[in-house]
Amino acid sequence: QEVVGEESEEESNGVNLMEFSDEILLHILSYVPCTDLVLNVRRTCRKLATLCLDKSLTHTVLLQKDYKVNKDKVKQLMRDIGKEIYQLNMAGCYWLPSSTIDHVTRCKNLVKLNLSGCHVTSLRLSKMLSTLQHLRSLAIDVNPGFDASQLSSECKATLSRVSELKQTLYTPSYGVVPCCTSLEKLLLYFEILDRSREGFMLSGQLMVGESNVPHYQNLRIFYARLAPGYVNQEVVRLYLAVLSDRTPENLHAFLISAPGSFAETGATKNLLDSMARNVRLDALQLPKAWINGSGLLQHLKFNNPFYFSFSRCTLSGGHLIQRVINGGKDLKSLTSLNLSGCVHCLAPESLFRKAEDDIDSSILESLVVSCCNLRHLNLSAAHHHSSESIGNHLCQLLSRLKHLLSLALPVCSITDVAASVEKPPSTPNLVPQTFGRKVRIGIQTYPRNLGDQANQKIESSVFWALMGSLRFLETLEIIGSSFSSAMPRNEPAIRNSLPPCVRAQSVGDSEVAAISQLTYLQSLTLAQLPNILTGSGLVNIGLQCQHLRTLSLANLGMMGKVVYMSALMDMLKHCKCLRDLRLEQPYFCAGAQFFQALSHCSSLQRLCIVSRSGTLQSDAVMSFMASCLEVIMCHMFMGESLTVCKNLQQSIVRSFQAERPALNVVIFPLLHEDLTEVIRDVPMRHLDEITLFKSRVAEEPPNLWW
Repeated sequence: QEVVGEESEEESNGVNLMEFSDEILLHILSYVPCTDLVLNVRRTCRKLATLCLDKSLTHTVLLQKDYKVNKDKVKQLMRDIGKEIYQLNMAGCYWLPSSTIDHVTRCKNLVKLNLSGCHVTSLRLSKMLSTLQHLRSLAIDVNPGFDASQLSSECKATLSRVSELKQTLYTPSYGVVPCCTSLEKLLLYFEILDRSREGFMLSGQLMVGESNVPHYQNLRIFYARLAPGYVNQEVVRLYLAVLSDRTPENLHAFLISAPGSFAETGATKNLLDSMARNVRLDALQLPKAWINGSGLLQHLKFNNPFYFSFSRCTLSGGHLIQRVINGGKDLKSLTSLNLSGCVHCLAPESLFRKAEDDIDSSILESLVVSCCNLRHLNLSAAHHHSSESIGNHLCQLLSRLKHLLSLALPVCSITDVAASVEKPPSTPNLVPQTFGRKVRIGIQTYPRNLGDQANQKIESSVFWALMGSLRFLETLEIIGSSFSSAMPRNEPAIRNSLPPCVRAQSVGDSEVAAISQLTYLQSLTLAQLPNILTGSGLVNIGLQCQHLRTLSLANLGMMGKVVYMSALMDMLKHCKCLRDLRLEQPYFCAGAQFFQALSHCSSLQRLCIVSRSGTLQSDAVMSFMASCLEVIMCHMFMGESLTVCKNLQQSIVRSFQAERPALNVVIFPLLHEDLTEVIRDVPMRHLDEITLFKSRVAEEPPNLWW
C-alpha cells in the first residue's frame, strides 16, 4: 500500500502534457504527420482539437513520405482542412490512384503543389489546375499519352501565373512549359528511355502539336538533369534552343547534369557565349564536354556564387583557383562544391600528370581558405593522394572547414601516408579478392568497445582527427575511387569490378571506428574498403551514431566472403532510427540470423540488397516483413533462381499489400537478362534514392526544391 501511495503521489505531482503552453504544444505537434493530426489526434480532447487546426500546422501539408496514407485519408483530409492548405507536397505518392488528385480541387488557396511521382492524366491536370487560381509553384510528371491540347483555357490561365515549375519527362514533350509564360525557376528531369517496352527505338522529336515555344524571358534558374540515353540529350537540346536565341537578363543559376558524353553544338556554344557577355551567375554546372579544353570559365562572370559542380571534368587545380576562385580571393558565399570525378582538380596542371600522382596541397589550402563556409563538399571518384609533407595531408586541411554538413571522399585520400608506405606487401588485405580466409563461426573476432579499437590504431591518425573536428557532419561518403556498382541503370548488371587503389589497401576497421565520433551523423556510405577484416568499427557506429537514418555498405573487405557479417548484425541491434539500408556485397547470405538482427531496426522502411551469387531464405524474409511493420520497400537482387524470386515476391505482396498501400517489392536474379525491364517499373523515388548506387553529396544545389 505504501508503494502504491508513493506512485500515485508521483503521478499527481507529474507534469501533464496539456499544462504546457500552446507554443510548446504546437512545436511538439509539428513533428506529427498531418494526417494523424487531423484524423486522429484532433479527436482526443477539445484543446488538441483546436491546436491541430492551427494555421502553423495546416498551412503546409507534407504527404511525400507518409507511406500509410491512402485515398480515403487524403479525401477526408482535403474535406476537413482543404481551404487552409497553402502548400501541398504529394511527391512520390506512387501508390495513390489517379482519382485521388480530384480531391486537391478542394484546396482553393494552394500556392505550391508537388505531384512528382503521382499518376496524373492531361484531363485530370486540366480539371484540377482550373480551380487553383492562386497557384505559383507546380511539380508534375509528363508520361506517355500526355496531350497539351486537352488543357482548358482556365488551366492555361493558371499556368500562365506559375513562376516555379518542376517537370519530370518520361516521354519527348514540352509538357506544360509553353503555357507557363511567367517562369522564373525551371527544373527539368529527363527520364526518357531509348527503347519502348516493345523494343522499338524512340525518337527525340516532339509530338505533333507541341511546337509552341517556351517563354524564358523572366527565367532566373534553369536546371536540367539527364538520365543516360541519347533521346534525353536530343530533347534537352530543344529546350535549350530557345535560350540560345535570347539569354534571360536575370538568369543567375544555369545547371545541366548529364552523364557520359554530351557534345557541345553550335547552339549551345552561342548560349554560353551569350551568358558570358550578359549575365552574372550564382550557380553553375555544365556537361564535361562543354568545359574540357575550353576557355569558358575564364569569361563567365560570377556574382555571389553558392554552388559549383565540375563533376567528371578534366579541370586542373590551377584553372580552378585562377578562373573560378579568382586566384584564391574571398569566396565565403560558396556553400556547395561538387568535384566528383574531377581527377586533376587538386593538381596545378593536368597535361603530364597521372591520376595517381600526389596532390598539390597548396591548391587545396587555397580552396579551404577561400571557401571557408562550405557546407557540402564532394571529392569522390578520384585519386587524391597526399604527399609526406607534415601538416599538408588532405584530411588535415579539410578539418578547417568547420561548417561542413556533408562530405564525400575517396578511400585512398584518408589513409596515413606513412602507414601506406611502410605497410609490407605480405599483409592479408593484399590477398587476391576472389578468395578469403575462413573465419570461425560463433566467435567474436573484433574488439567489443571503442577503447580496444583505438589501441589497434592510435587516435592520432589524420582521418581520426578529421572526424573529431567535424562534429556536426550529417552525411559522410567514403567510396573507393575505382568502385562501380553491380546494379545497372539502363544496361546489364556489371559482372567484374576494378581492384581498389593501392593507397586504399590499408583502410579498414580502425578508420570505420573513427566515424563513430560523428554524433549527429544521419547518412553513411562506405564502398570498397579493402582492409575490413572483422567490421568491428560498424559496432562502434551503431552504438555512438544514434541519429543514423541511412546506411549503404558496398564491397567491404575481401570479395570472396562477407567477413563483417557478425559485426553488422551486432550494429543493427542498436540502429533504432535507421530507415534506409542498402547492402551490396558478393556472396551475401540473407538468412535467418541476419533478418533477426535487422528486425531490431524498428524504424526501417526501405531495404535493398544487391549480391552477385548471394542467397536468401524465403521464410526468414517473410518473418522479417511480418515483424517490421514500417517496411514498405524490399528490393533484393541476388543469385537465386527466377522461380524462387518470383514466388517470394508474390508471397510478400499477397501477405502485406493490403496493410501497406505503398508496398513495393522487387526480388529478381541480378544477372538475369530482363533485369533492366524490371528496373524501369521501380518508382523513381526508390530508384533514385536507394536502389541505384551513386554519390549524393552536392549532387544538386541546396534547397533546389522544397
